Amino acid sequence: MDKIPFGDLSRQYKKYRNEFDGITKAVFEKGNFILGENVSGFEKEFAAYCGCRYGTGVGSGTEALHLALLACGIKAGDEVITVANTAVPTAAAIRLAGAVPVFADIEESTFNIDPALIESCITDKTKAVMPVHLYGNPCDMDRIMPIAEKYGLKVIEDCAQSHGAELKEKRAGSFGNAGCFSFYPSKNLGAFGDGGMVVTNDAEIAEKLKLLRNYGQQNRYFSIIEGINTRLDELQAAYLRFKLKHLEGWNERRIEIAGKYGNALKKTCARLPAVDKGCRHVYHLYVIRVKNRDRFMDYLEEKGIKTLIHYPYPIHLQEAYKKAGIGHGAGSLPVTEKVSKEIVSLPIYPELYDEEVSYISEVILEALKTV
Repeated sequence: MDKIPFGDLSRQYKKYRNEFDGITKAVFEKGNFILGENVSGFEKEFAAYCGCRYGTGVGSGTEALHLALLACGIKAGDEVITVANTAVPTAAAIRLAGAVPVFADIEESTFNIDPALIESCITDKTKAVMPVHLYGNPCDMDRIMPIAEKYGLKVIEDCAQSHGAELKEKRAGSFGNAGCFSFYPSKNLGAFGDGGMVVTNDAEIAEKLKLLRNYGQQNRYFSIIEGINTRLDELQAAYLRFKLKHLEGWNERRIEIAGKYGNALKKTCARLPAVDKGCRHVYHLYVIRVKNRDRFMDYLEEKGIKTLIHYPYPIHLQEAYKKAGIGHGAGSLPVTEKVSKEIVSLPIYPELYDEEVSYISEVILEALKTV
């Protein structure tokens, strides 16, 4: 068996080479590269896919979160409750808005924010909750939304890894005031560069987002609010419009691969991803927990299988955020810190071959007996 990379984006390109090359040619021949018909078309199509009325394309998932916070009225000094076992961009976006991330611990089974701990994090400075649908597994929004409503908090969903994830047939991004997506190339719906979008059912938020992403301009050269430049690229939007048509099939393939892993590993000592009743996990990442993680990963590496850790260092323990006085240091988030020492992400992407999935499973079974 040849080496199996953690991800291989070239496989998708090779499969749809003619389509992608045709899209590139069409956009270049049209000669409109900023906020053209593909951006507006994709905004409508992706918002509808998420079950929302409005979509605003921006430059990245980080900027989607940043602008959503601003559009929801979050100001300097406000507190936003989120988790520390996510990618740094979640906290970075909160800081860009001038706000302060307050970290709640997670459920050990799902890796998502523990709704039972949210109220204990609320102060008179708390203005929003930012649940992260981590790895493609939707948070328990049925418990989160009533808490937010009780305290008058905005809910901004971090959906960077959850394109198409569902809770009771309602899609991630459609529960709160805004849902924020990344189209980083490796995402379930990924561009060939950076890109992001905010979806919402609130017309006022949508209008403010459109202003914020383009210098606050209502008309060209006339700004009515202060804004920035963070626009989804027309070429990327064109690729994404094509890819959106395939997203459901790709998600189903991820779910199929996850099922193969689950069947192969269910009787082992590895702790497998948990999916709550009524949830559709779309497996942006397939994350297991093992003891002796370093030895386990080394064993797979020796057998030609690349694995990664998402994420090895919780944000509250990272130097930049400790220096900023954010979080309460080691021991403050016991579940987050515990699982961060055991998690391993296995290869999972739609173009992974069945024989590769079988080989990975066989090697894992060997590794768990050896390490």
